[in-house]
Amino acid sequence: MSLDTTSNQLFPEPTRPVGLKYIAALVFAQFVFFIALLGPAIIGIGLKVQSIVPDEEKASALGIVAGFGALVAVIANVVFGRISDRTTSRWGRRRPWIVSGTIGMGFALAAMAVAPNIPLLSVGWCFAQLAANAAFAPFIATISDQVPTSQRASVSAYLGIAQNIGILVATYVAELFATEMLIMFAMPSLFAVAGMLIFALVLPDRQLKTAPPQLGVREWLATFWIDPRVHTDYALAWLSRFLILLAAFMFTTFRLFFLQDRLGLSLEEAPAVVTRGVFVFTVTLILFGWVAGKISDRTGRRKMLVAGSTLFFAIGTALLVHIETVSGFYAVEALLGAAFGVYVAVDMALVVDVLPNPDDAGKDLGVFNIANALPQTVAPALGAFLLSIASAANQNYALLLYTAGFAGLIGALVILPIKKVK
Repeated sequence: MSLDTTSNQLFPEPTRPVGLKYIAALVFAQFVFFIALLGPAIIGIGLKVQSIVPDEEKASALGIVAGFGALVAVIANVVFGRISDRTTSRWGRRRPWIVSGTIGMGFALAAMAVAPNIPLLSVGWCFAQLAANAAFAPFIATISDQVPTSQRASVSAYLGIAQNIGILVATYVAELFATEMLIMFAMPSLFAVAGMLIFALVLPDRQLKTAPPQLGVREWLATFWIDPRVHTDYALAWLSRFLILLAAFMFTTFRLFFLQDRLGLSLEEAPAVVTRGVFVFTVTLILFGWVAGKISDRTGRRKMLVAGSTLFFAIGTALLVHIETVSGFYAVEALLGAAFGVYVAVDMALVVDVLPNPDDAGKDLGVFNIANALPQTVAPALGAFLLSIASAANQNYALLLYTAGFAGLIGALVILPIKKVK
């Protein structure tokens, strides 16, 4: 039995289709939010680390900063998801956290830009992740609150496309302002705040008019637990998400260094190649993601699209071992983008379909987001360890990428036993 004893159906499942205004505001908010958060995560922190520590310490220092930040993200997403489920503000359950969290993220990112050492950079990234997840957990919960099953794959596809275009723009911003840390870290947050304010105004947020019972220590600990024996489909979807993102972050965390160490690019050349690679990835993601979302909603099929795309993502990750040229790198990025486009279009719809309780969507999606955030904690440390095996220069990329590919393969296989969706 699940330890969560607070689940009662308070709000009906959404059945009316959401309109263009809601979708446009949702997608725009996701887009600018990811520009603000992922620019530092993909390139900015790596550049900042290299401006602080010697070259031989860059991998371990990056692992420390990224690992601690991701650990905070794991906890914050679950906690603020549960808090938003229980919020009785007259502005709704989700809206107050969406706005205040985004503002807090902006201040934390500005502090990172001026951090003079690794400990303060780590603290700044931890606060940025805390605030970002205070906003993002309620933001994602609005999908369960507002979007009916018949639209979930399409809306998820739009969100996945917005997220990845945001990542692409973030890499351009990071490349353009590589020597202007304050602009690179802080300026995009102004747009993120504006986007979230627009979404908050459009959102028909549900108000919880009666305060839920007080939670004790046991109930708060239960926030982090959903019994896999009772909710097996949810558990399998969680495991698959964890494995594919572990595979992804094992590469992307060290992608900048991979291009320098394996392809011989200079520190000046590598960020531009990362940006163009993300552009190729994003173009194929948009094309395949949009089509996959439409197919999934019209046919009701989720599982094979998720499992197949995860398998191809695993294959693409392993292929990175064999590339020797920048053009080869771009070709693999195209394959990874196509696979991940199908995945992000359909997997979120699958996840929402198997949630244990729609009224606890913030908490349940927060627990699910552990599968998003935990790989960001594990991947830097595991990746740094794998790179160091039988390599005095920490460049065992073959072991790193084959391990990542194997994780993706298992992530594809565990989707198949899910029963609640087709």
